[in-house]
Amino acid sequence: MTDVRLAVHDLDEALRFYRDVLGFQVRDDAGPGEVGVSPPSQPDLRIILEDPGAHRGVAPGRLVVVTGDCDATFERLEAAGADVMQEPISRPSGVRDCAFSDPSGNLLRFTQPRRP
Repeated sequence: MTDVRLAVHDLDEALRFYRDVLGFQVRDDAGPGEVGVSPPSQPDLRIILEDPGAHRGVAPGRLVVVTGDCDATFERLEAAGADVMQEPISRPSGVRDCAFSDPSGNLLRFTQPRRP
C-alpha cells in the first residue's frame, strides 16, 4: 500500500469532492482528523486528506492518477464541476493526460498510459 498525504482547507469539502465528484472509495483506516480515499483504478494507493490544522501554510500538492480513458474521465469530471487546469492532450511519449484542481488547490493529473 502506498500512502500519499494531501493537506486540505476543509476536510468535509475535500471528502465530498474526492468521493462524490471523483468517485474515489472512502477508506476507514486513516487516523483522527484524516480521511483516506482511493481511486477505483488504484486500490493500493491511499490518499490521506489531512485536517486543515495539520499543515497551515503548506503549498498545494500534486497527485497523478492512472485512468483507462483520459477523455472520458475529463468529460465526467468537467460535467461534475471540477476546476479544469488542463484539457486532455497527447504527449510525445504517447501518454494522454488532463489536470484538475481540488477545492484546496491540489493538482490532480489523470494520465492514460500508452497503449501497446
